[in-house]
Amino acid sequence: MTRHVRDVMSPGATAVEPMTTLTEAARVMREQNIGDVLVAYDCDLFGVLTDRDITVRAVAEGRDPKITTVGSLCTRPPVITLGPDDTTDHAVELMRRHALRRLPVVEHGGCPVGMVSLGDLATTEDPHSALADISRAAPNR
Repeated sequence: MTRHVRDVMSPGATAVEPMTTLTEAARVMREQNIGDVLVAYDCDLFGVLTDRDITVRAVAEGRDPKITTVGSLCTRPPVITLGPDDTTDHAVELMRRHALRRLPVVEHGGCPVGMVSLGDLATTEDPHSALADISRAAPNR
């Protein structure tokens, strides 16, 4: 059954400004128990930064996370986004086409209002799948 993205997304995406250091972004991710942050000035979405970006594109390359900014490392425009009224089928199609695991959800005008992840879609569309079970599990620390 097709649903709207607003029905499955995680509301209230966390954002940091482009000049934020990777260390501070990692602290935000830890405190909020999330694996990604949006990089934005108010409603102007600049990019997306994941915990994997920090590990693979910064630490593994020897960049100093105390001085490297999220703006210099994040996935840059064009950022693939969805609207809250888009369908989950459209979200799945975008994830497939662009090999993405999560998509920012933005309202008209570009203001971020949430994130939809592969796990969100699996939990909703195929609640008995292994991915849905994993996505529902409590985080390990």
